[in-house]
Amino acid sequence: MKSPKTPKTPTEITGAHTEEAAALIGGARTRIDALDDRIIGLVQERMAVSAVIQEARITSGGRRVNLSREMEVLNHFRDALGKPGTPLAMTLLELCRGRV
Repeated sequence: MKSPKTPKTPTEITGAHTEEAAALIGGARTRIDALDDRIIGLVQERMAVSAVIQEARITSGGRRVNLSREMEVLNHFRDALGKPGTPLAMTLLELCRGRV
């Protein structure tokens, strides 16, 4: 029979060595979780707007993807965030291309 797990203390959960640091980390993590939820919402909104653009482009006889525009987005993210911005932008573009 398994024994019930002892609840972890805030310092064990956060990896901090003091209660003060654990409290600070806990609050910061709550804020990060809220920011992540906002980022996810914005990505979903971007996906919806991108779908409208793609539909208009296809309906008018164009291609679903505009590679020169994608390069602009890649450059924008790289300029704003440095080298790691490029793969982030690639992931975002992939999410927003929709389903083939």
